[in-house]
Amino acid sequence: MTPDRVAPDGEAEGSEDREPRDDERTMRAHAGEAIADARNWPGYFLIALGLGALGSALVAAGYGFEGWAMILFPATVVLWAAGLALVLLERKRVKNAEGKDLLDQTGH
Repeated sequence: MTPDRVAPDGEAEGSEDREPRDDERTMRAHAGEAIADARNWPGYFLIALGLGALGSALVAAGYGFEGWAMILFPATVVLWAAGLALVLLERKRVKNAEGKDLLDQTGH
């Protein structure tokens, strides 16, 4: 079965492999990747939880609840480390699929 319509870039409309890129308004290869690739979201969620834990730890320390502050400050570090690790691992997976290294400075 052949497609009836072909997109301007030569690929068939409705092709699942096709990723629309807006080269006129951006020069980055992965613009909007955080929204399009949901595999990053758990890492971002853990980083956000870390921010919440940091805020709670500061409030607890300010009001004199040392026990809670001693629990929440290490929790902040653990949540940030886990979130950053997940984001970097996903970024490495994307770069490896392109045949590039994680530290390659392309698209800037």
